[in-house]
Amino acid sequence: MADKLDLHTALIHAMLMMSAVDREMHNAELAKIGELVRHLPVFAGYDPRRLPKTSATCADMMADKDGPERMLRAIAAAVPKALRETAYALACDVLAADGQTRLEEIGLLRALRQRLAIGELAAAGLHRAARARYAKA
Repeated sequence: MADKLDLHTALIHAMLMMSAVDREMHNAELAKIGELVRHLPVFAGYDPRRLPKTSATCADMMADKDGPERMLRAIAAAVPKALRETAYALACDVLAADGQTRLEEIGLLRALRQRLAIGELAAAGLHRAARARYAKA
């Protein structure tokens, strides 16, 4: 399978990886991915009806032994510097959507931050902002 992704696919794969990293894709996370794809300006021009096929492609890549590492490389290659914080923020939104943070998710966030060359301070701010947006009373 080719590892070259277009921008929209790379952003969606970053979100799907975050949802799947703990081996469970929670409904809240999947709903959040769909909502973000339908409403954010960065997804202008992406047909949301492609989401199931994009998800299947992501699952196929993740199933390979070196799939997660290949996926991180492909995401980093596809996302231009100007949108790398956006990719990280989308992953943080998915992480925050179910209200729980697991060790595997923290590890993936760290790996994604490193691959996208996002500074620790910026990453912490994006993560904290996502937690604040999805906090419950």
